[in-house]
Amino acid sequence: MVIESINWMAGGPQGSGVDTASTIFGRACGYGGLYVFGRREFHSNIKTMHSYFHQRVSKQPTLANISDVNLLAAFDAETVVRHIDEVVSEGGLIVDSRYLSVNVLKDIVTFSEDYKNQIRAFIQQHNIGESINDFLSYAKNKGIQIYSIAYMDLLSEVGKKLQIEKISKLSKMINVLSLGVSFALLKYDLNLVEAAIKATFHEKIVDMNLTALKEAYEYTENTFNVTNFKYKLEKQSINEERIFLNGNQAVAMGKVLGGCRVQTYYPITPASDESEYLEAHEILKTKTGKEAIIVLQTEDEIAAVNSASGACLAGARAATSTSGPGFSLMAEGLGWAGNNEVPLVITLYQRGGPATGQPTRHSQQDLRFVIHAAHGEFARIVLASGDIQEAFFDAAEVFNLAEKYQLPVIHLLDKGMANSSQTYPVFDYSKVRIERGSIVDEKDLKGKVYKRFEFTDTGVSPRAFLGTKNAVQWYSGDEHNEMGNINEETFIRRKMMDKRIQKLELVDKEVPLDLKVNFFGDKESENIVVSWGSPKGAIIEALNQLRQEGYSLGFIQIRMVHPLPSAYLKQLLLGKTRIIDVEDNHTAQLAGLITEHAHVKPNYYILKYTGRPMLTTEIYEALKSILNNKAASRQVLTYGA
Repeated sequence: MVIESINWMAGGPQGSGVDTASTIFGRACGYGGLYVFGRREFHSNIKTMHSYFHQRVSKQPTLANISDVNLLAAFDAETVVRHIDEVVSEGGLIVDSRYLSVNVLKDIVTFSEDYKNQIRAFIQQHNIGESINDFLSYAKNKGIQIYSIAYMDLLSEVGKKLQIEKISKLSKMINVLSLGVSFALLKYDLNLVEAAIKATFHEKIVDMNLTALKEAYEYTENTFNVTNFKYKLEKQSINEERIFLNGNQAVAMGKVLGGCRVQTYYPITPASDESEYLEAHEILKTKTGKEAIIVLQTEDEIAAVNSASGACLAGARAATSTSGPGFSLMAEGLGWAGNNEVPLVITLYQRGGPATGQPTRHSQQDLRFVIHAAHGEFARIVLASGDIQEAFFDAAEVFNLAEKYQLPVIHLLDKGMANSSQTYPVFDYSKVRIERGSIVDEKDLKGKVYKRFEFTDTGVSPRAFLGTKNAVQWYSGDEHNEMGNINEETFIRRKMMDKRIQKLELVDKEVPLDLKVNFFGDKESENIVVSWGSPKGAIIEALNQLRQEGYSLGFIQIRMVHPLPSAYLKQLLLGKTRIIDVEDNHTAQLAGLITEHAHVKPNYYILKYTGRPMLTTEIYEALKSILNNKAASRQVLTYGA
């Protein structure tokens, strides 16, 4: 089924209020019973460079963004240039009248020379001039409606009502003015927008922002014939509670519900927002009263991973959160945890690499890295969430896996998911369970010699927390015997290696299939898509649309990427006509793992490595070309500014 939606985008310099405007927009739509999927894109500097937020709004659940923009609110001239071709015919473009005479090649200093060359080619191709006015004329010829707004005049009117003479004091409210214009054009209930503003701003500045909103809303109704604008947002009644949150927030809340009581981190994009959210909510209300989570910002990532391991040994459920460069520094600490069978959780938000790479951009480049990070061989689990709701529940479940099997677990996410926002019915918290594995206490050990690394049939030894009476323990980075004492005897080395590695067989045997794999569509189809992580939503929407058009497709979303459920994958994939791998990396890393472990090789690849997430539109088009035998075996997607 094709989802009918309205797509609103706001863009401008970082620091101009794009994020705040988008938060208000999403909340206002949510208050009206609408579903929202929002995607945030921004440069790695703090201010001035271009950022934008794409909000997709529908009466039905939305799982990803599409390429269309129905209404573009441009806070500056650069937004007009970068996104003008995304606005659909009969869509709208809101522009500040101050920028109409801007020369796009000479006056916009944030354009790189490489991008200017693209603009020159665009100007030549469409035979237009170099001013924003010329670009707007081009848009009008495409059927786009232009709404030129004198924002400074509106601020002057707001200032009069607030008795503030200096307009410079109000300039930050242009984002709220743009909301007033947008919602007036969309004919949306102003009361819902006002409620969203009250929920967003501190009470000291709520009234002035409400004044600005109403001024812009009424100005738009009185100046333009809003009924001529094709698109309309209508509230709908609902009988359920809903939540609107981003990926960082979902993971933070999932960790708390899963019993995490120590979180360590060193600041890094896009992981820091999760830890900062936890810091802001450290005091927890529980059924038995109040508890707290300790959030520790360490001096570096090495200290972060080792501090978390120490907390685990003391009996806390502990995690550290990072991104690619930080995880690189954690590799030795990860190896120490593997050697000592520490139930450590590492939350890894992938971003563009290598090196510093693209600090604020999306990727799925770290799959093989996390499976093999740290020298030597040891057991670990890598669980990859596919959407924000999965991220919430997985953030709790990874602690169960870590403690039950006494090994490090890496929760693999990405920037796209971290910085996307989505509407859901309130999660069913009762689904979260706590399973701490084999733990012994003072009474269990009375009169016994405790062996922390005791050889067992499963490889999992009884675990006592540090400080437990009758449970003397030794931990080091060296190979050791059952007591933990350093030992290099060949037979001990062999038995300890077997003990640790055999846990992967236990994981493969015991972990439920639905935690390893999800299947969507037709299992009997000759056309099977395989993927992991955040492309999930766009793939599902593309599949639904293609199935409505008469195409047969199935989709395997792999959640546990290590150990890979290879036998099940082989059963599903063997003999299929088209196996289509979809990933946000250059080298099709998941496809390589499937070939290595399941001995089935995909024959089509849809890849993207521009630093922008995959959209429903481009996956739909790529899949359709494959099904119609019009595609090369490897397609590289490029959409996104």
